[in-house]
Amino acid sequence: MLKALIKKQLMEVNTWLLLDKAKGTRRSKGGIIGLALLYAFLFLVLGGMFCVFATELCEPLHEMGLDWLYFAMMGLMALLLGLFGSVFNTSATLYQAKDNALLLSLPIPPRYILAVRLFGVWIWSLIYEALVFVPALLIYWLCCPVNAVVIVCQLLLPVLMSLLILALACALGWVVAKISAKAKRKSFVTVVMSIVFLAAYYLFYFRINEILQSVLVNAEAIGSVMGKIFPVYWMGKAGAGGILELLLFTVLVCACMAVTIWVMSRSFLKMATVSTTSGGKAYRKGAMKAGNQDGALLKKELRRFGASATYMMNCGLGCLLFPVLGIAALLKADLILNVVDAIGLSAHLLPVACGAMCMAASMNAISAPSISLEGKQLWLAQSLPIQPWQALNAKLRLHLLISLPPTVFCALCVCIALKLNLLSALFTVALPMVFTLL
Repeated sequence: MLKALIKKQLMEVNTWLLLDKAKGTRRSKGGIIGLALLYAFLFLVLGGMFCVFATELCEPLHEMGLDWLYFAMMGLMALLLGLFGSVFNTSATLYQAKDNALLLSLPIPPRYILAVRLFGVWIWSLIYEALVFVPALLIYWLCCPVNAVVIVCQLLLPVLMSLLILALACALGWVVAKISAKAKRKSFVTVVMSIVFLAAYYLFYFRINEILQSVLVNAEAIGSVMGKIFPVYWMGKAGAGGILELLLFTVLVCACMAVTIWVMSRSFLKMATVSTTSGGKAYRKGAMKAGNQDGALLKKELRRFGASATYMMNCGLGCLLFPVLGIAALLKADLILNVVDAIGLSAHLLPVACGAMCMAASMNAISAPSISLEGKQLWLAQSLPIQPWQALNAKLRLHLLISLPPTVFCALCVCIALKLNLLSALFTVALPMVFTLL
């Protein structure tokens, strides 16, 4: 029974690769290979960034005798990436899985269900952690001399770290599941967390050289601080080949896993059953207000947009970029003018500013995909007593309703920052608005 459940869980982990969810059919062999190559490329790009970071740190820290600090820093990055990548998957896999009710209705011990769920989360934890730790190991083996003991310690360390990520992800996943169970707009929680991760990623990416220089200059001070954090110190020393520290880190991880399994075994059944039930929506007594057809269609489009985190992230990211650009233009007006003057574009400042805003506006693509998102329910819209243009107009109005306010805000900020005259300001505001419409 446990073997069959593990096989099922492995198939569930690979669903994104094998199944076309839009059509509900299995992908062709060519589609599977193409998608696998695409994700392999993306993982190589992300892993390449950490490879550059490891290359810059490894040899200097090794020459200082701070090999443990190298593994401590790379290990912390691996833990953070693995934790972020696993926390939402933990919530969805453990507490909000669609087949929880079905499995619990079968003569299967709940501990078996919990075990295979944890197994699925652990696989993803290991994958995300490997993006950081595998490049770190490869760079260390190329730059520093190693022996059999060191290699064994370094190969055992990522396994232990993945178990620690699993324990932490289960704790945070429980919190996310609690929030999702009570949140009215679950998709917005996902969007906020995704934006926080993207912001942290790009902040790290653009400041990577500054961070590297700071670490290398203050390596001794950083080492003295991190050395007082015993779990981090044990992890770093284990990566450098310390057998005693590896044993201590193993005991710590086993203790965390024991507590996690004990707590989850007591709460899993309750959380899994609560998350699969749906409560009814309460309505207030009183007369209902009638609306017009166009307003009802627009509300339908708004509900679809707000219900999908993927839709909002992929098609509405420009709405977040516009306020950032506008505020940056106000705060850094002098710097922008100096840079434009230095590269000889002072005479073309207005076209450059409008072009930048149009590029940001092009990141919003809300109307076009909303047509295909009707999917199998397209016949419902077609069967309504409305004109086809009314349905399409609601999708266009959705795009304008979401995109125009931040566009106008950014354009006004640019006008203030660049101190434009009235005629130039009118064109600066009008052009991005027309671009957004067209």
